[in-house]
Amino acid sequence: MRPQIDGVDFAVDEHIWGHRLYDEQLPHLTVLEFLGVLGSNADNPLIATPDETVRYRPQRQIRLRGLLFNNPYVESVHERAQSDEDKWKQWGALFAGDATGIGDDNMVYLRKAFTSFDDFAKSIELLRSSAFEARSNKRWSSKFVFPFGPDALYEDLRVDSGGASNDRRFFARTGEILYLMLCRAKRGPELGQKLVERLYDAGAPMNRLVKALQGEPQLAQDSRPVGYLPFATHPRFDRLCDDWLAILSRDMPIYDALEHLIASAGLNLLLYFLERAKAQAGDSDPVELVCEIVSRERTKVRALSGDSYQANQALSLRAVRTAVEQIRLDEDWAAALVSDDPQGECLQMMRAWFQWPPTKDDEEADHTLKTGDELVRELVEKATSRHEQHFGKIHAAWSRSIGLSSRRLSRRTRYAPNDRLLKTLVIAIVDDRMQFDEFLQEARRRYGIVIGDTEGARLIKERQVDQEALSDNSANLEKRLMGLGLVRKLSDSCSFVENPFIAEGSE
Repeated sequence: MRPQIDGVDFAVDEHIWGHRLYDEQLPHLTVLEFLGVLGSNADNPLIATPDETVRYRPQRQIRLRGLLFNNPYVESVHERAQSDEDKWKQWGALFAGDATGIGDDNMVYLRKAFTSFDDFAKSIELLRSSAFEARSNKRWSSKFVFPFGPDALYEDLRVDSGGASNDRRFFARTGEILYLMLCRAKRGPELGQKLVERLYDAGAPMNRLVKALQGEPQLAQDSRPVGYLPFATHPRFDRLCDDWLAILSRDMPIYDALEHLIASAGLNLLLYFLERAKAQAGDSDPVELVCEIVSRERTKVRALSGDSYQANQALSLRAVRTAVEQIRLDEDWAAALVSDDPQGECLQMMRAWFQWPPTKDDEEADHTLKTGDELVRELVEKATSRHEQHFGKIHAAWSRSIGLSSRRLSRRTRYAPNDRLLKTLVIAIVDDRMQFDEFLQEARRRYGIVIGDTEGARLIKERQVDQEALSDNSANLEKRLMGLGLVRKLSDSCSFVENPFIAEGSE
């Protein structure tokens, strides 16, 4: 029996991938939402069985985000040649004029938290400089400070004359799905404990600065359940968890590691999206990402990489059509067609599978007159149209966001990983050092990334590309990694990929 999913007109995408993945919630926003769920469950992190309902009560931190992103007066007041007392008074009057009235109408605590107005202004400047998308044209209540600690975490909000509400535009539940994935990974509890130890230190200097601005935390009124994930286990959940544990074990500050956790989350979520699409469409072949390593010369791999990108882009829409049409193959559907009331029986099956058609009185009569085939065709049309609005854009949006895809030097988008993503791959894969050929094979095994001739053997066999082109492509990667200080070449036939963030004495 499929669970009822609230807030949707019909459920198709949700039973393939979960409720929900969302294109506008890019990986950094996904991780921020995830951290909010984790922080609310810090006493029992990433410990929940698939049968348990995970709940959380997010922070809102209206004062903090107002001071950082809805406070254009602090700079002008700071620059005035006036006494400290006058600066506080003038700024206070100006800020009060734009205050939301949701806990930000009494800011006198700031006078006790900061020795001078200048220190207050410099603190705001410092935190703004590290914020995500601080210069974007997003509403001020949808901008986020860097997650320096527990006081820096808060949910996305819409703030207007009616108050504050979560409209699920940028925190659309993808971070909740990420939390459930890691709960259901074999090593989830181990990861949860490490994340809490590393990221939720209330005494960390930058978190203390955030707390000085925010004051006491502001919480949502009630706790809420997280989204819906249709699988109790999945290999991609374990891969993501293992990658995060590897990144956290490296010898680097947690704030630097966070960049790689975000990239890793984006890559693994993207692969989950593609893997589920393939499985739903009945395609048992593993996902492939044929990657061009960009060089000065135009390469033969470029067109192949573009083809690989386009093939993966089409997967999810095919999955949606298949998900709806597969009801025709069910034994109960065949029985419904030969029953005394085929239209009514098919209607009930469609509702049980997809929460559609609606049960509203004004639409009931219209749908009861339709045959099963007509109902299926209508839902396919509705589901594909809705899918193209957001779910269908995930592959393009996320691959671009993590630096996996590019249109550089080309009219077509193709897979062409940037230096940041390549560095994340090395940090996640390599324990100390690894032969370059082994690194390519491991990237293929873990993430479906095809770069060299060994990984692309199928493509060579099918004569889509020649061996020399893929060998040149892997040579280009070797040069890129050498330039990043991640490859040491011992001889013409022996190169090692080295992880520079391995602590001395570690195995």
